[in-house]
Amino acid sequence: MSTDIRDDRVTVRRMLALATSAFLVLAAEPLYLLVDTAVVGHLGAHALGALAIGTTLMALLAIVGTFVEYGTTSRAARWFGSDRRDRAVGEGVQASYLAVVIGLAVVAVGQVLAGPLVHLLTGGSTELRDPAEHWFRIALCGMPMVLLVLAGNGWMRGVQLTRAPVVIVLVANGLSAAASPLLVYTFGMGLVGSAWANLGAQVVAAALFLRALRREAASVKTSLAPHVEVMRAQLVLGRDLIVRAAAFQIAFMVAAGVAARMGAAQIAAHQIGMQLWEFTALLLDSFAIAAQSLVGAALGASDARVARQLARQVARWSAGAGTAFGAAYAAGWWLIPRLFTSSPAVWHQAHVLWPWFVVMLPAAGIVFGLDGVLIGAGDIAFLRTITIVAALGGFVPLTLAAAHWSWGIGGVWAGLTAFIVVRLVGMVWRARSDRWVVLGSG
Repeated sequence: MSTDIRDDRVTVRRMLALATSAFLVLAAEPLYLLVDTAVVGHLGAHALGALAIGTTLMALLAIVGTFVEYGTTSRAARWFGSDRRDRAVGEGVQASYLAVVIGLAVVAVGQVLAGPLVHLLTGGSTELRDPAEHWFRIALCGMPMVLLVLAGNGWMRGVQLTRAPVVIVLVANGLSAAASPLLVYTFGMGLVGSAWANLGAQVVAAALFLRALRREAASVKTSLAPHVEVMRAQLVLGRDLIVRAAAFQIAFMVAAGVAARMGAAQIAAHQIGMQLWEFTALLLDSFAIAAQSLVGAALGASDARVARQLARQVARWSAGAGTAFGAAYAAGWWLIPRLFTSSPAVWHQAHVLWPWFVVMLPAAGIVFGLDGVLIGAGDIAFLRTITIVAALGGFVPLTLAAAHWSWGIGGVWAGLTAFIVVRLVGMVWRARSDRWVVLGSG
């Protein structure tokens, strides 16, 4: 790869182009979920609480396919940095095969365990259990499509395609956002209408990503046949990503279970807070996604200086973005909860968790940015370890303590804040070392 091409990939302009593309892609899904939360929220606190249980379980099961997105980005970016676009696209082909196989397995297992899983989170409350299980069983059928979309985003980020994923995701989620209120209210389907709208978006997005992959593979003469060796290598990288994602989701599941046992108002407020937190986290991740691609390409081109420069840059930008989001949410503490529900009890509980939500965001910005740097470098083992330590040493103990000593929903969100702070300390230490700087492709 020529010096001119390599230098072009690390300019501020290129970083902003990748971050903007990632921002739009990442914003589409949580924006749809925010719309869906607002639509369902006006059905009442129990419907919103049931949606919270269902979406928590969907996120839990989706962890088995985490590596088809982040692992594919890391591996494809290194091939792209060493001028092997065909091998980079090939990573996307093999990740798509894995996505389908894993997705079908998750559907089968999830349908069998749907009842017990929902019961575990609701504590047997029929007002939450029955609608949550019905929603979950419908939404679960879209898991193969969910994983295909993750794989599609992964390889496109790796080869630094910026426009196509934006168009695909916006089209699919735009259709679904329009369908949700129609199905829920106009056609009288209630809560399950949101599950069908969600499933429709996943089918459309997966089909569009597969069409784009087939075209790209043909243009660079990449085989569409399965290759066991490549899939095996992706699975090896995926082990640590899955464990890391499992630590996330176990902690979030514990938090949802504790909030559900506090009452309908608490779990409804928790759902609002978590959707806003996930929305903001994904937007902050836009810099992290750019870092994954650019850091992977720089290391693939054996340019350690550029990789370190990118790490510093993305940390600064992410910290600034997190601070800006925190200020915006602080200003909207009264108005924002009212956009999602008309229940005064839910408003009150949302105001209890709000200070924790606002205070953690600047630190979260740095954490998400460095997450992208280390994923792009393939330093997954460290990310696995620090996430487990933060989840089991901070988040879960504080959440369980909130249940035991009746600290309320604020205690649950104190646990989430601790989760961010522990990861911040570990990741800043790691980024300042040279252990993550491993040069070469493949």
